[in-house]
Amino acid sequence: MKKSEPVESASALIDGRIRELGDWRGQMLAKMRALIHEADPEIVEEWKWMGTPIWSHAGIICTGETYKSVVKMTFAKGAALKDPSGLFNSSLDGNVRRAIDIHEGENIDEAALKDLIRTAVALNLMGKSKPKSRRASSKRAG
Repeated sequence: MKKSEPVESASALIDGRIRELGDWRGQMLAKMRALIHEADPEIVEEWKWMGTPIWSHAGIICTGETYKSVVKMTFAKGAALKDPSGLFNSSLDGNVRRAIDIHEGENIDEAALKDLIRTAVALNLMGKSKPKSRRASSKRAG
């Protein structure tokens, strides 16, 4: 059996994406990444779906996608999050996700974004601490 080639870490792959973009999108993705880490130092970086940066803590918090004219932060459970600052401006009709589209030259409310990230983490952590279903507990009791 051959040993597999070492796999680059997700963080290294995200670094590479930022470098390869080489324009405002790379700068914005780097800025969003820094804000995510400031909001939650325990965030985990992942690389999924053929090249999408993912930030997780007890489940996916958000993705960082780059398109020709937009950097998109999609929050996995965005529809369940309070957004008093109105950051969400995309995917507003969905039942689960919400996104923030950032165009060249736009600024984002950094404090509001950090609050949104912390709220998303708290939601994920609440979901992880839910009691087991009755079915699972009745099997143990029997």
